Amino acid sequence: MADFLYNKNIVEKKVDFNGIPSLIFKPKDKEELLPTIIYYHGWSLNKDNQRFKGFILSSLGYQVIIPDSIYHGERNPINYDGIQVAEKYFWKVILNNIEESKHIISHAIENYNADPNRIAVMGHSMGGFTAAGVFTHNPLINALVVFNGSCAWEHSNEVFKEKLKMNSYDYIDMDKISSLDPINNMELLKDRPILMLHGDSDSLVPIESQRIFYNKILPLYDKNKEEIKLIEYPNMNHYISVGMLEEGVIWLQKYLNI
Repeated sequence: MADFLYNKNIVEKKVDFNGIPSLIFKPKDKEELLPTIIYYHGWSLNKDNQRFKGFILSSLGYQVIIPDSIYHGERNPINYDGIQVAEKYFWKVILNNIEESKHIISHAIENYNADPNRIAVMGHSMGGFTAAGVFTHNPLINALVVFNGSCAWEHSNEVFKEKLKMNSYDYIDMDKISSLDPINNMELLKDRPILMLHGDSDSLVPIESQRIFYNKILPLYDKNKEEIKLIEYPNMNHYISVGMLEEGVIWLQKYLNI
């Protein structure tokens, strides 16, 4: 771990949530219940190369948990090169993250002073897909921030098939993907705070799926339209800008009451 990221006001700890290696960041000397963010990394990344985000978010008063997904970090990493590898493992990782999320949430509440009334999920790319699924199927979570991900999985899969020649149908249970797809579970999402931030020139996870999701769910927020937002970034490809991170923080400050 890089020494230059040391911050005397932030406590960083490596922990294990039921076999899930994770990093936790929290403001030093805070023993009360803490607003907590679970951050999910993208494809081919891991908890350790997301540390800077952990420090930034924790410096603003949050406890931040960054778990390693299966086949990433300390969990039997694979060679990520090639579409065939993504076809085989991409959705397996997301579905496993969703299954494991309940262990992380309960463990954080029971052992790390996570405030059960102030929990958010955030993620980039594959982590954005994950965060959307975790949020959909965990009503305890208060807010969602998705960077360059998707809340319309089946549509994204069709886009992957067409534009990236990625045919993951050969490796996954599409019925399970459909049943968990956020866009197919909008009754679980109505009036819950969702922020989507996406580059309109994203070549890896094209923005169309988020537009479809946003337009479909918006009527359900008839009296609370401020709680659903899609922000598009012109000419931006598949990365998180400082402006995106700032918008995410503003969203969390509003909905985690910090």
